[in-house]
Amino acid sequence: MFQPNDFKKLLDKRILVHNSKLVIIPTFNEEQSIGVLLNQLAPYPFDILIVDDGSGDLTIERAKASQVTGERLNFLLRREKLGLGNAYRAGYAWALKQNYQRVIQMDADGSHQVSDLLTMLEYSNSHPEIELIIGSRWVKGGKVINWNKGRELLSRFANRYTQALIKLNVKDSTAGFRIYKVSLLSRMDIQGVRSDGYCYQIEMTREARDVGASVAEVPITFKEREFGTSKMSFKIAIEAMARVTFWGFFKAK
Repeated sequence: MFQPNDFKKLLDKRILVHNSKLVIIPTFNEEQSIGVLLNQLAPYPFDILIVDDGSGDLTIERAKASQVTGERLNFLLRREKLGLGNAYRAGYAWALKQNYQRVIQMDADGSHQVSDLLTMLEYSNSHPEIELIIGSRWVKGGKVINWNKGRELLSRFANRYTQALIKLNVKDSTAGFRIYKVSLLSRMDIQGVRSDGYCYQIEMTREARDVGASVAEVPITFKEREFGTSKMSFKIAIEAMARVTFWGFFKAK
């Protein structure tokens, strides 16, 4: 006999399968942190898409063993390291084929806090006209933890240099903690954004600006990873600044 609790189970399943928000998490050898992040996300109504670049460790096994289960947890598994930008391009293409309303970017290494994500979503709910929300380290109230002074100065300089040359009108154009409305992503030439690594976020911000997106920054606390090795390097930053210089002087719109 059908019991009231059975209906609740079906309702819960329906809600889980048809979540309106998708979190995209690129991974490459993040076995020490991915399970922790997914367990923190598990209580909330998000679907998850892991885009893995051929991790040689237990990243996928740890993800599958997390508290995010069933149809909420999805994977795009690639055989080689194709880069951050490529991972997001693949993730967005996957998301646009589904029925999501908002797509969230998060790092796998624990540097982005779930508590900040909830604050960003609260802002999104109270400001429905905003199409892109950036979790910003450099607006009032934002901060970084466990960065050395050199890295902080490099990030601040990169953002100011970018603003001076291509006028994105945000303080943290390199931030990777973001919420996009799917209606915005569908207007953007996502596959035409060819940057990878550090510069990918800058080019996505530029593309959003060029299609007339409404953008807001919400302060976050960025914590340096506890496990593994940062993918960021001085060489990557210099390559990004070279691309920004090209846009500013030779490809101004």
